Amino acid sequence: MKKLSTIIATLCITFSYAQKVSDYKYIALPEKFSGFKNEQYKMDVLLSKTLKQKQYIVVSGNRSMWTAEANSNPCSVLNADVINDSGFLRNKVVLEFKDCNGKVVGSQKGSTPIKEYEAGFQDALKQALVGVPVSFPKEIETTQVAVQEVQSSEPVKEVSAEKVESSSNESVKFVNAKLTLQKIQINNNQFILVRENSSIPFATFRAAIKRDVFRVKLDSGDSTIGYFENGNIVIEMPKVNDEYIKEVFIAK
Repeated sequence: MKKLSTIIATLCITFSYAQKVSDYKYIALPEKFSGFKNEQYKMDVLLSKTLKQKQYIVVSGNRSMWTAEANSNPCSVLNADVINDSGFLRNKVVLEFKDCNGKVVGSQKGSTPIKEYEAGFQDALKQALVGVPVSFPKEIETTQVAVQEVQSSEPVKEVSAEKVESSSNESVKFVNAKLTLQKIQINNNQFILVRENSSIPFATFRAAIKRDVFRVKLDSGDSTIGYFENGNIVIEMPKVNDEYIKEVFIAK
């Protein structure tokens, strides 16, 4: 007679389907906007005030200052930036919003003929902010997949420790001599490493065909590979002349 194995399991998987700026509750502002050196012409004040009027909760780009709710799910926080896109005759800005993977969720342009920097950049930002919708955050949906009375002639296989880790929602820290990184699992095939007290990914990992090998996108824009080795994370960091150096991040 064939051996019958009955497996009863319930898997709870949390998905965030936010695709629009209005889907988010939290927006983080950086210490410095792109393309602006030391002077931000009070655009940070204007941006924060207007976003709050549109029902967003504005938080610092420094993750240590986030609320407990935001910290528990960094991907529920949208990252805002104001990019200097000025031309010869007009002050121009691009108001950009990125998710935790660095993907642009929304982008609005603003332009003004006002040449005086503070008044001009603020006016351009006001134009860009007109297109930003009011916050209407989505609830994080939890999908339960139940598998009951699955019969098989094969013995039940043990689930490896690595698979248990990959499906866990808990954050794990990895360190080397220079950095402390937090691993945040997005789904079974993707996770990110973020610097401590930061909301911007240091590296985004997507599963490759080979087991435990990942395609990695660094915050510098470079692409490389990474993999698990003895429980630690290894990234082949690109250097000059198409050379690479092995960076090992030890599980803490």
